Amino acid sequence: MSEYISDICKKARAAAAAVGFLPTADKNRALELMAAAIGREKDEILRANALDVSLFPKDKNQAFLDRLTLDGKRIESMADGVLAVAGLDDPIGKTTYERTLPNGLELRRVRAPLGVVAIIYESRPNVTADAAALCFKSGNACVLRGGKEAVNTNKAIYTIMKNVLFGNTSCQEVLQFIDKTDRAYAAELLTMKDYIDVVIPRGGNSLKDFVLSNAKMPVIASAGGVCHVYVEQTADFGMASDIIFNAKTSRPGVCNAAETLLVDEAIADRFLPDCLGRLSRAGVEIRGDERTIGLFDKAVPVKDYDTEYEALILAVKVVKDYNEAIDHINAHNTKHSDAIVTGDERVKKIFAERVDAAAVYINASTRFTDGFEFGLGAEMAISTQKLHVRGPMGLEALTSEKYVVAGNGQVR
Repeated sequence: MSEYISDICKKARAAAAAVGFLPTADKNRALELMAAAIGREKDEILRANALDVSLFPKDKNQAFLDRLTLDGKRIESMADGVLAVAGLDDPIGKTTYERTLPNGLELRRVRAPLGVVAIIYESRPNVTADAAALCFKSGNACVLRGGKEAVNTNKAIYTIMKNVLFGNTSCQEVLQFIDKTDRAYAAELLTMKDYIDVVIPRGGNSLKDFVLSNAKMPVIASAGGVCHVYVEQTADFGMASDIIFNAKTSRPGVCNAAETLLVDEAIADRFLPDCLGRLSRAGVEIRGDERTIGLFDKAVPVKDYDTEYEALILAVKVVKDYNEAIDHINAHNTKHSDAIVTGDERVKKIFAERVDAAAVYINASTRFTDGFEFGLGAEMAISTQKLHVRGPMGLEALTSEKYVVAGNGQVR
């Protein structure tokens, strides 16, 4: 096992030295070829995915199955994401700060690659393409370790992308893939601090905790989302109903889907019956507090407000005002995405300032927290921590900075 993991990490470290200096035009050309290859080899990806789907346990969370399953449209979106990354500005070498010191030294701070990035992720195969493209464009080598549920699909996507590098770049080993599904291999990867500069977990809280507990190198934490929509008493009811319906039902198994609805008590009796009726007719199970159950007879008692359901289940609570709503959100969210629907400009400002989350929405659905939607081309993950990056991670999030200081003989 040690030789298998260490060999992969050594190859990635050697390749990182080359890709960090690869011209932007060469990187873009390779990414364009990767996007074309993904589209061209769609049937191969679908065959691998069908095998993974057939092996998926029937008693497991069906939200995982939704994230695992690919079709032609999802593969097309995957290829579009890689192509979008090719079209983005290359952050490497960009000057972020410059000045001339009193002694004549010319100081510049420039963006530089992180080096080797390992990403450990769960059932979404598109992460393979997104992570590989973003790392490559930002001058990093990457080591990919996906979940066992998608191992065949992930390997197919990885192989297609890596084959493009042979004969097209000088850093053919910049993409590495671990096809061993035993968690012991992931645990060993987390000890490779001499070769891996940073590791990113992308999945649920159990994966995040496993990585944080075992990693010997820095971690950028990316976990699930207990996301909220709060309907304040000045909200437009039609807008509020549309936002919560989209946030809950458009794709309930993803991390930016809403899990909790908070409603001001001043409007609860007028807003909740119709809003919850619409959700219920769409198959959403309503779990509420005592006030909610009194207003909507199909609601069942809520057990807690800390569960990420990843399903058509919604926790509902009636709150006194925006102060109670903000306190509830900060106590129960996972620092991912939270929204308010309101017509009060003062409350908008207070909510935006006080809610502690990577993305705070004013009169919009939480479902927009996504690298592609934010114009980043794709995303490595959605960081729910505060160092060194927060929110959807695009190219700049995969860089560090260094100072370049030019003089003409100065000594101190």
